[in-house]
Amino acid sequence: MPTEYGPLSIWGVVIAVGITTFAIRASFIYLFGRIDTVPPRLKHALRYVPPAVFAALVVPALVVSEGSAHFAPISVSLSDLSVAVGNERLLAGIVAAIVAWVAEDVFATIAAGMVTLWVLRFVV
Repeated sequence: MPTEYGPLSIWGVVIAVGITTFAIRASFIYLFGRIDTVPPRLKHALRYVPPAVFAALVVPALVVSEGSAHFAPISVSLSDLSVAVGNERLLAGIVAAIVAWVAEDVFATIAAGMVTLWVLRFVV
């Protein structure tokens, strides 16, 4: 796709963005090198960063199917206890979350989630 920018302009933008990125990263190294202790309020706020990042990475993989959000209802009737499964990844994620909460073991969580996913995909 042709552009109206010349090669010199494009290289100028690439170099400017590279310098800006380097400056931002170097500033954090410089600033944190000057701080002796992290303030308690910042430490408290930073506790929520790993769960938020993990949720941002995992939740779309569980609920997005073929490029669109796919919230499949799970219907359970008490008369015959039939479960209609529409989104296997979401159910496997729920099972893995329960195992993680109860067992507090990473290997058990991964194993339970994968076994549940395989059973739902290939057996049910």
